[in-house]
Amino acid sequence: MRGKARRRVTVPGRRTPIRRLLPVVAWTCAVLVTVAAIAPLVLHWLTNPDDQRLVDLAVYREGGQSFLQGRAIYDYLTPAPQLLPFTYPPVAALLAAPLAALPWPVVQWLWTAGIFACLAVVLAVAFRPFLRKAGQWRPAAFAVLFIASAYLLPMQYQVRFGQVGILLTMLCLLDCTIKAPWWPRGVLIGLATAIKLTPGLFIIYLWITGRRAAAAAAGVTTAMLMLIPFVVIPDDTARFWFGALLDSGRVGANNATTNQSIRGMLLRLYLDSGLTSILWTILVTVVGVIGFRAAHLLWSTRQEIAAVSVVGLLTALLSPVGWIHHYTWIILTIAALLQDGTSARRDLGAASLWLAFTIPIPYLGVAVLAAQPTQVPALVLGKIVQDGYGLIAVGLVVVTWWRLRPGFHGDRSVTSAGLTAY
Repeated sequence: MRGKARRRVTVPGRRTPIRRLLPVVAWTCAVLVTVAAIAPLVLHWLTNPDDQRLVDLAVYREGGQSFLQGRAIYDYLTPAPQLLPFTYPPVAALLAAPLAALPWPVVQWLWTAGIFACLAVVLAVAFRPFLRKAGQWRPAAFAVLFIASAYLLPMQYQVRFGQVGILLTMLCLLDCTIKAPWWPRGVLIGLATAIKLTPGLFIIYLWITGRRAAAAAAGVTTAMLMLIPFVVIPDDTARFWFGALLDSGRVGANNATTNQSIRGMLLRLYLDSGLTSILWTILVTVVGVIGFRAAHLLWSTRQEIAAVSVVGLLTALLSPVGWIHHYTWIILTIAALLQDGTSARRDLGAASLWLAFTIPIPYLGVAVLAAQPTQVPALVLGKIVQDGYGLIAVGLVVVTWWRLRPGFHGDRSVTSAGLTAY
């Protein structure tokens, strides 16, 4: 009838125009808040003095320039005062060639944007249960995760030095966890291994978890990327494999606080070099066996994010040099602890681990040693705190294996020190 208001019929399952816009508005707000929150971090490191800014990225770029200009890649150093040599496998110099074609300021900003793009992918994959549980609050949850992860010390150092750690984490994570990848599984791990060798531990992980075809694909990819430079730059390639690779001093002082590998912790004890080598061999073997056993057990119980995080921690612990910025794997450990965020114990463990890797614990140990260099209690405490990140990583690996082993009959619920979540 005329004069009567016509009732609006809403078809079930169809959103009104305003409701369709809500997710867009929510994600836009989340992005704006995230950018505002990480802007101080980015501006802090990218406004450093020019000779202190993204020094590792400068190494990559110089490697690319050396390749393009026909210079000896492993003899050439970055400009003073850094004077840093190229330390990566030859294929990394070939891949870095595009960096040499762009102006340095452009390269810095593009690389930094790439770091955060890789972080976004890692968070979307590793924290999938938590983000799914967040429902309509997913944009806000993702923003919180992104901001918190960006301020982890290993992630800050990605930006400070212009590092590749989060890229390698992303490649290995995707290769291990994507259910139906459009690429042959193992290829991304092969690429990561060719760039920085240590991700080669993931080839072992694929093999022991029964994914032999993927392990083979990773091995073949690595071999191909390592053989290509023998054709393109044979002299530089020979120099790397028969000289530069064996000189661990090229990457910096191995006993520096920032080296949180097992070897770095042993070197800071200043024992006899022969004894240090023996202890390192024993500890690397023990931790490696325990770590791969834990990773296999986690994989067999469908906890692959946790398994990948354990293998990732091994890449830093077992390497002769495991700098703080190599510990981007801790993001996966936090994700494995948090899961869907519904357990107070897991939430506490994840928050504790985040706090530990946000506070510069190793440098607090240096401060203790400097304040009381002759006091035995302060010396012991200082050394332990100085090795804080490495010791936490070892603890995570060992406790995870201990709680998963067949003979364990105690409470297997997750704690702040372990990754299991039964």
